[in-house]
Amino acid sequence: MTPRSWRAHLRLDVTQENQRSVARYQHDGPLRILQSLYPEGDAVCHNVLVHPPSGLVGGDTLDMQVSVGPGAHSLVTTPGATRFYRSESGQATQQVHATLAPGARLEWLPQEAIAYAQCDALNRAVFELAPDAELMTWDITALGLPAAGLPFDRGTFRQHLEIPGVWLERGTIDGQDTRLMDSPLGLAGQRCMATLVFAAGSAIAADRVEAALEAARTAIEASPLRLQAGATQAHPQVIVLRVLAPVTEPAMQLLRPVWAAWRAAMWGLPGTVPRLWNL
Repeated sequence: MTPRSWRAHLRLDVTQENQRSVARYQHDGPLRILQSLYPEGDAVCHNVLVHPPSGLVGGDTLDMQVSVGPGAHSLVTTPGATRFYRSESGQATQQVHATLAPGARLEWLPQEAIAYAQCDALNRAVFELAPDAELMTWDITALGLPAAGLPFDRGTFRQHLEIPGVWLERGTIDGQDTRLMDSPLGLAGQRCMATLVFAAGSAIAADRVEAALEAARTAIEASPLRLQAGATQAHPQVIVLRVLAPVTEPAMQLLRPVWAAWRAAMWGLPGTVPRLWNL
């Protein structure tokens, strides 16, 4: 780390106690969990993860360690985007490592990561799932701020999404790689990439897969992004929805209803939107 860089660490533990999911955390540096909320009863604990500076520069690290105990259900979101600003001295890193015990559920639903021009960034997420554990997470990346005339025309943004032994995605986006950024074989000029994942610690039953894919495809057909989105079972334990969009908002307008539909189809739960999303 450089002398001016910040390292923030947070550990979040969610356990089931008397049929109630209870969150406890420890932190070091500017990373906090706000008060636990229970808008859908004791079984699901909603938390908001806050990084007050809201942005990272070279040498900064946000390190989050999450554990969800047997039978507990945690939903974590953020109040705003993570901004990777221009880096003059090394890589900026945001990373989460989550461990889910048997029967645990985790919904890891941060707002988007914004890659500013000349950033040097790594956005890394690793989820370890025990048998019978299940996960819903999304990854949303906005490349620059095209509406503000601030394109991502230089810099490097690296992505890493992993379920050890099951699923691994890695990508490097170079703002000067015009073939990747603008070619029909790449991003085709789109500047928001979004992925929604449902994953399980063991193979997902065929009827559940069919229900999830049908729900996703129905939402896709009703979306203005229907030609830029698709859903598939990419692995016996993983269902994926992907979408490209010009900016973040239309991608989120597709991901949120699919998330709600998957909650209903896979868990029999309503799409109870975190209060923060309505602000």
